[in-house]
Amino acid sequence: MVVYGDGFQAVSDSLLVVLVAIEQALRAVPPVVFVAAVAALAFAAGRSLRLAAAMAAVCWFVGALGLWDQAMQTVAIVLVSVAISVLVGLPLGVLAAKRATVRAGLAPLLDLMQTIPSFVYLIPAAMLFGLGKVPAILATVVYATPPLVRLTDLGIRQVDAAATEAARAFGASPRQLLWGVELPLALPAIMQGVNQTVMMALGMVVIASMIGARGVGETVLLGLQRGDAGQGFVGGLGIVLLAVAFDRITQAWGRRLQAGRGG
Repeated sequence: MVVYGDGFQAVSDSLLVVLVAIEQALRAVPPVVFVAAVAALAFAAGRSLRLAAAMAAVCWFVGALGLWDQAMQTVAIVLVSVAISVLVGLPLGVLAAKRATVRAGLAPLLDLMQTIPSFVYLIPAAMLFGLGKVPAILATVVYATPPLVRLTDLGIRQVDAAATEAARAFGASPRQLLWGVELPLALPAIMQGVNQTVMMALGMVVIASMIGARGVGETVLLGLQRGDAGQGFVGGLGIVLLAVAFDRITQAWGRRLQAGRGG
């Protein structure tokens, strides 16, 4: 048991170090600089000044609601959760696309992960890692990874057979075929999976606040506990604004990738 406990503690400490570093970096950045960076990212994603201005306005409104620090905490949790989901979900999606047996084995597991009520994930996470942000991240990863696995699998299997046959005819190895043909052509579907993963991660924000995740979700939770409809509404509006920003930027990036492949 001690060995297992040490392993869980090592995972918890590692995630906490990364999360705290990202959160401190985000909170140290002046809000004006952060807003400008989001606007630049939105413009790079969509090549649209209107989108960049809208995302800057969304960030400004979050600060105007008095939720800036909480929003940075939430963004840090979402970024770490989504990064882990990508590191886990992308290889699993590739394996599922390449191996029918893997796809058949993953299908019921993914169905289970997507049908269990989201708050149920908090129970084993809290039992293994205690209360705080680390169990919230791990519960979010379990809840948010399935869409990325499914859409990565689907995107690779829908790659045009003529493109893969042409690559094989020119002597491409399986690795070259994957990295040079299949993944680039499947990127729009993969980006859609990332978008869905981000949205589901944000959907866990309020629920994860029940085990000490803090962030904007804590504002909603406190509003519910105190019967303060105004505080709950402000927190909920903050989450909606964050969701809009993440969604519009990732969707714009996905559309650019789709246009880039001529579809």
